[in-house]
Amino acid sequence: MGEPTAYVPRRSVLYMPSSNERALEKAKTLPVDALILDLEDAVAPDAKESARENACAAAASGDYGDREVTIRINGIGTRWHDADLTAAAEAGPAGVVVPKVGSADQVRSLVAALEAAGAPEHTMLWAMIETPEAIFNVRDIASASPRLAVLVMGTNDLVKELRADHVPGRGPLITSLQLSLLAARESGIAILDGVYNDVKDAEGFEAECVQGRDFGFDGKTLIHPGQVEVCNTTFAPSEAAVADARGILEAWEAGAGSGVVTHKGRMIENLHVDIAQRVLATHDVIAGRR
Repeated sequence: MGEPTAYVPRRSVLYMPSSNERALEKAKTLPVDALILDLEDAVAPDAKESARENACAAAASGDYGDREVTIRINGIGTRWHDADLTAAAEAGPAGVVVPKVGSADQVRSLVAALEAAGAPEHTMLWAMIETPEAIFNVRDIASASPRLAVLVMGTNDLVKELRADHVPGRGPLITSLQLSLLAARESGIAILDGVYNDVKDAEGFEAECVQGRDFGFDGKTLIHPGQVEVCNTTFAPSEAAVADARGILEAWEAGAGSGVVTHKGRMIENLHVDIAQRVLATHDVIAGRR
């Protein structure tokens, strides 16, 4: 079992089309935790090369403050993949996001390619999980390399591959989401929920954020800046949760050696202390970014 790393806020992770220079400039002002500068779906074939140049310049600029900047390259086997990976490695973003990763061997090959291209140590691999093959292999994928930091759920492609429908509650995706979560938690890496497509449906979006948080996701990938605020709030500990965590730790310390410790009528055990400590650590990191 992998040991979880120190908490890195990835509540809101916004895809930005790298062919749109105005969007890249706007991203510097958005209250997102992380950006995925996209070279894949959001970029037309005739704009791929200029988008690559834009994304790499942005990632290397240092102009995005404490936002985690990553680059999504085109997939394995496409004609842009090798050049994208080499350029991204040289730019040294926080992460290189690769679509449709399907096996542990692919993870290892991608890591080897990043290292051969001179990627700095801080540039990690983010693997998108968006095919049936990936779901069946997700446990091996998650543990394939120490350089793999994040699993990113590609729920649109999963729905397509399953021949399913986008429905409230995401019943067709529950198995895939939960298997991927299990794999990420076993390996001690982060995992991001997929996008919500209807940017005008605020109620549905918030409900899906709550579902993702309750499942255990670290955050959610987004397609519109208007989704950021709700996402940040939902995936951060609430004031009530922070107060409860502090109360649990105070009760635990006060009851040391007594055998039985309670807080608000509930029995407190080591696992509750661990959860409370994680809540407060998460809160402190988020508070430090404001």
